[in-house]
Amino acid sequence: MARRGLAIRVRNDGTVAVSVARDVTLVIPARDAMRTLGPCLDAIDAVRDRPGSRLGPTILVDDGSTDGTGDFARSRGLQVVAGVGRGPAAARNLGWRRSTTPLVWFLDSDCVASPDALERLLPHLEEPQVAGVGGTYSIAPDATLLERLIHEEIVVRHARMPVETDFLATFDVLYRREVLDRFGGFDERYITAEDAEFGFRLLDHGLRLRFEGGSVVRHFHANRLSRYLRTQRTHGYWRVLLHLERPGRGRNAYSGVLDHLQPFLAAALLPLTSASIAATVLSAIGTVGTSWAVAAWVATAVAASALVVAQIPIAAAMVRREGAAMWWFVPLGWIRSFWRAAGMVAGVVDRAIGRGSMARRGPAPGAAN
Repeated sequence: MARRGLAIRVRNDGTVAVSVARDVTLVIPARDAMRTLGPCLDAIDAVRDRPGSRLGPTILVDDGSTDGTGDFARSRGLQVVAGVGRGPAAARNLGWRRSTTPLVWFLDSDCVASPDALERLLPHLEEPQVAGVGGTYSIAPDATLLERLIHEEIVVRHARMPVETDFLATFDVLYRREVLDRFGGFDERYITAEDAEFGFRLLDHGLRLRFEGGSVVRHFHANRLSRYLRTQRTHGYWRVLLHLERPGRGRNAYSGVLDHLQPFLAAALLPLTSASIAATVLSAIGTVGTSWAVAAWVATAVAASALVVAQIPIAAAMVRREGAAMWWFVPLGWIRSFWRAAGMVAGVVDRAIGRGSMARRGPAPGAAN
């Protein structure tokens, strides 16, 4: 039998043998991950080699890679499952369904776990009502300014998260397999935000989530602005579905109402600016009074200023931690809002016309009701 990570076996001669139960399966979704997979797997070896480690098999789901990710993982002795390129939610579901252990640890292929990352998570699941527990990020000392800005925002948000939380991400998270099975795993319609949706679903059914700041993985953040902004556009798109189907979760331990208002402010700026230009032209030819143009430009300036001000609370906390260079987060966050807004608008349009995954309503396939 197994209890709190111990396997107890009675030998034929009546003596008792006690050993550590390898009761955790690691699942890594990966697509074209050769740049980061080596350090990721080296770190996993270190986790497994720790005295008393409960880490058992590692399953890598190769989600349509073209760079040799799957072959490299096999050469390292991993079980490799072929994905179909449908995104991380589907890949994680393929992985955990191949597991046979009572606990499943999810780690991203661009994360390097600290040696004690798993053992820091495990004690939380000794409480039966705790369904899952997640950790936090560290960063390489030679990171670029963009990587540091991305990272420090996350660190500030994680520093505010309580142990009893309502939001978990899947870059470093441990779930009970029975919970994954009962609730059908991650909603495969989502390309991103599937981790938040799954956690919200568990909370809606009375289960608990924990945050463990001592479980740390080093993350390879986006090192090009274009890549980062494309990712933010994707986030904006899928959060439409998330908030339509999980209403009331716009404010959580990771992000608040102010964060979710920013794409709406950005979306409003384009029509406001267009209206201001039109009012100026019409005023110049005498069709409308100048007061209309002035009012339009004032409204545009107020919205643009509000979007700047919305970045300041997080930026100020980042500056207190890492110095004045973190003020660059203000323009980064301002620009990011427009990319999230673009994704949000696309998501709203797709929902309205019933296109793609946005057309589907109701609970995730296989979810408990």
